[in-house]
Amino acid sequence: MSRAATVLALLISFFALSSAEDPYLFFTWNVTYGIISPMGVPYQAIMINGQFPGPVINCTSNNNIVINVFNNLDEPFLLSWNGIQHRKNSWQDGMPGTNCPIRPGQNFTYHWQPKDQIGTFFYFPSIGMHKAAGGYGLIRVHSRLLIPVPFDPPADEFDVLVSDWYGLSHKTLTRILDSSRRLSRARAVLINGASNSGESPAFTVEAGKVYRFRVCNVGLKASLNLRIQGHKLKLVEMDGSHTVQNVYDNLDVHAGQCYSVLVTADQPPRDYYLVASTRFQKTIQLATAIIHYSGSNLPAAAELPPAPISWAWSLNQWRSFRWNLTASAARPNPQGSYHYGQINITRTIKLSSSTSIVDGKLRFALNGVSHRDSELPLKLAEYFGVNGSVPEYNQITDEPTSPGTPVKLVPNVITAEFRTFIEIIFENPETSIQSYHLDGYSFFPTGMGPGKWTPESRSTYNLLDSVSRHTIQVYPKSWTAIMLTFDNAGMWNLRSEIWDRRYLGQQLYISVLSPERSLRDEYNMPENALRCGAVLDLPLPKPYS
Repeated sequence: MSRAATVLALLISFFALSSAEDPYLFFTWNVTYGIISPMGVPYQAIMINGQFPGPVINCTSNNNIVINVFNNLDEPFLLSWNGIQHRKNSWQDGMPGTNCPIRPGQNFTYHWQPKDQIGTFFYFPSIGMHKAAGGYGLIRVHSRLLIPVPFDPPADEFDVLVSDWYGLSHKTLTRILDSSRRLSRARAVLINGASNSGESPAFTVEAGKVYRFRVCNVGLKASLNLRIQGHKLKLVEMDGSHTVQNVYDNLDVHAGQCYSVLVTADQPPRDYYLVASTRFQKTIQLATAIIHYSGSNLPAAAELPPAPISWAWSLNQWRSFRWNLTASAARPNPQGSYHYGQINITRTIKLSSSTSIVDGKLRFALNGVSHRDSELPLKLAEYFGVNGSVPEYNQITDEPTSPGTPVKLVPNVITAEFRTFIEIIFENPETSIQSYHLDGYSFFPTGMGPGKWTPESRSTYNLLDSVSRHTIQVYPKSWTAIMLTFDNAGMWNLRSEIWDRRYLGQQLYISVLSPERSLRDEYNMPENALRCGAVLDLPLPKPYS
């Protein structure tokens, strides 16, 4: 074969491979009630395929994930995918504002891709207080083989889902909140569904080897601190971004956040406790799990390593986190090549939380608006343009309301102009820590500080290597600033990860519309999308082209 023919054959082979569809992973999940006893007392939990926590999704960047979910509960059900961006495809987000629920006895097949993403994420049930009863599990998204990872392959990977646990059914918790009572302190802390691993090893290691622990806080309220007796934690990934590999004695993991740490089994062979304990509470609650050195028979020491105390310590730890600007991301280019600090801000949205009584009932709000779900999911109402079914947008302002302004209880939707660079300030005037998550995106947390935010606060921003992530904490009587480009068309939920606050209104949806109805910017509604309410029997709108 001539050289020209060889080159042509290689080019043909390359384009054939590059146009091939990404691999598919298929799952069938049966959602049921089941009985668990994490504290020695039986409780009703939401289980997936009989498991609590649910099955792990172990996949690679760009894989097609197809999950057929059968709802065998006595209530409507939805799953959402914390941190998965669903590029151009909010139809798969699984929030009450984007999807009709899966009715009891019915099923729905999700189809999504972790497009150009790597890292540690989790899924959870998104309706009401279902998350309090379980139904959650870990998502591992590995880098493709051609994309280098900034650390050697570990000997093994371990999943650590930490959470507070109320020991009450989700229906009971719903009744508590609907009767204007707050959620009190949880009854326990769980690690992978257990409050104490007893004498049974949860993780077995071999001396001298390095292990990756993927940690997610899937709880309802509590910030949790993670540590391991006698071992250091090397932080390597956070909410889907590789980090500068700083070493810590312990890490605060706030509600909705995920980390990956490397742990070297470099201590004398015996058992060691992995500890998760609550932060910012008067009474500390904790759970333990045993890390067992293979071949050893010595039990773990009784004395547990202490956790830090103040939230100022936690703030300083956050300031130490840095994006790894030389590592590759899910694409073969350095993940820090996006120079967010050099982009002009086109809009600043300042969101301040509040607690109030509306019509005699407890509600939480942002800028004087407390969200309630509409009968028809917002995305479907927008897509079909049904008269009278599309709620009024932008009832919330970009600035906090004056004290004493009556709180509005409405579907809370704002619009963001497609591909604009926006700064969002979260202000927390209250005395408890808060945490916020944005579906469909990652963002740059550029600054935090005590008191109220002012334009002069921008002088303290990190405009170089803030870690791109999807969930961020806001300390008491403090503010947090984030920046991002709204380049992912769809309807996206911005919510408090403190679940009673989210349930009682501290959330909103952001409608990001492309000026062109084009498949370049957003996918059409899937043929299998569930319908409900006013769009049940309507013909499909003209598709995007």
